[in-house]
Amino acid sequence: MDTTTNSLKAQWGELKAENPHLRIRNAAEQLGVSEAELLATQMGDTVTRLNPDFANILTDVKELGKVMALTRNEECVHERKGIYLNPDFSSKFAGLFVGEDIDLRIFLMHWDKAFAVEEKTERGDRKSLQFFGKDGLAIHKIYLTPDSNEAEFEKLVAKYKSDNQSTAETTVEVPFNVEEKPDEDIDVAGFRDAWVNLKDTHDFFAMLKKFGVTRTQALRLAPEGEYAQKIDKEGIVKMLEGAAERKLPIMVFTGNRGNIQIHTGPVRKTMWHNEWYNVMDPDFNMHLNMDKIAQTWIVRKPTEDGTVTAIEVFNEMGEIIVQFFGKRKPGIPELEEWRELVASL
Repeated sequence: MDTTTNSLKAQWGELKAENPHLRIRNAAEQLGVSEAELLATQMGDTVTRLNPDFANILTDVKELGKVMALTRNEECVHERKGIYLNPDFSSKFAGLFVGEDIDLRIFLMHWDKAFAVEEKTERGDRKSLQFFGKDGLAIHKIYLTPDSNEAEFEKLVAKYKSDNQSTAETTVEVPFNVEEKPDEDIDVAGFRDAWVNLKDTHDFFAMLKKFGVTRTQALRLAPEGEYAQKIDKEGIVKMLEGAAERKLPIMVFTGNRGNIQIHTGPVRKTMWHNEWYNVMDPDFNMHLNMDKIAQTWIVRKPTEDGTVTAIEVFNEMGEIIVQFFGKRKPGIPELEEWRELVASL
């Protein structure tokens, strides 16, 4: 262990002594390092580095039984309990898990590090698999629940344990570069025509790339009519409360550059905690920092199954924080109750 790592470990120890409830992500921010670097200081104690064999590790996670999947960005945390079923890593662009409970779109080119973590907490031992990007930011975490198979967790850790158990962790900065072209350089007429003639929501991203527009610029330049309408962020709270009241199943998409996690189903218990608006259900939790929301839009896209209506939420840099849809599947039109709820905002 080098002196830098020694010093970092000691600093984290002091921080934890001062504030036992401080989360590692916040501690890393305070210490000016990445979460992965801080985690690595515990190597050989509570942390084991795993080989970066991500597709196979994730495929084996089903053996753990019911776990809690956590995906987040700076503004929103998405936690969903379930079993990792139906893995598909056949595409070189994206891996998939498509289950009733665990529903993920995985972009492995951004995954770089894997750890197994066994923490001692007031509520007992807490075991998890944690995955990070080259910059040391967390991409995805999988926590054992009381219903998980701990013996399979130990087998998985032994199977994928890396020969490198060094406490030093290297990271590189991953630049965020979204340069927006001036509106006058965009073929606005062509762009609007392409939007009006969309056949599938999945074609929207390709359309943005084709015309060289950023996501928030696209919403500003949207076709005339009800294709994109800016609303107050309080509309998110009204929508979630309305969905809970109506027992209306919705879809909640939250992600980062390496993973998108989706909840499909009802939301029941919603509540505020300081600046965070939360869904606190037995198998689904969402924590949304309302202070960090810069723009909220109602977005409508035509498809072969009829219009698909979303609420899209952005931060100051124009990055998407979270998206909400009514529950739907290809070939089935959107729920009329969802359209009515969104229209009421």
